[in-house]
Amino acid sequence: MRAPYGSPFAFPVYWLGCGCAAEKQKLSEPRAFLYIPSVIETLTKRADFLAANRGLRNARPGFALLVRPNEGQGMRYGITVTKKIGNAVVRNRMKRRFRELLRAALPEHGLPDHDHVLIGRTGGIERDFAQMGKELRYVLAAAREGKSDPGRGRRPRKGGKPRR
Repeated sequence: MRAPYGSPFAFPVYWLGCGCAAEKQKLSEPRAFLYIPSVIETLTKRADFLAANRGLRNARPGFALLVRPNEGQGMRYGITVTKKIGNAVVRNRMKRRFRELLRAALPEHGLPDHDHVLIGRTGGIERDFAQMGKELRYVLAAAREGKSDPGRGRRPRKGGKPRR
């Protein structure tokens, strides 16, 4: 698999072949660019998940994606699925599906030095995997452009009394 030239995941390869001395002569230009996936870390601290909630939010029928810059800590991801979705078996299955979607999409379409959090929604477990992959790439492209879903605004306080 090859990444496009200039990709942060592409590294120059200056010689290819059997490895003999004649083929190992360094060239002024690399012959190819080798795609080496970087390690994408996972979010583990609650504070990181809460910080991501203050970033861009893009929702689809199966999931919501939160994206927020993380001050140079690399590309990281987190997955959260609440008990409202189903029992442990259903939640774990959804997390496995999300993990695979992120593994495939983030190296190429993810934002560098950002936290990506996928929140499971009710329709995510029955949704077609290929369709979810397309939707994830779409929302990552929207986040790259700085687009977010329109906010719902603040909910009124209980009791209806304005705050002073």
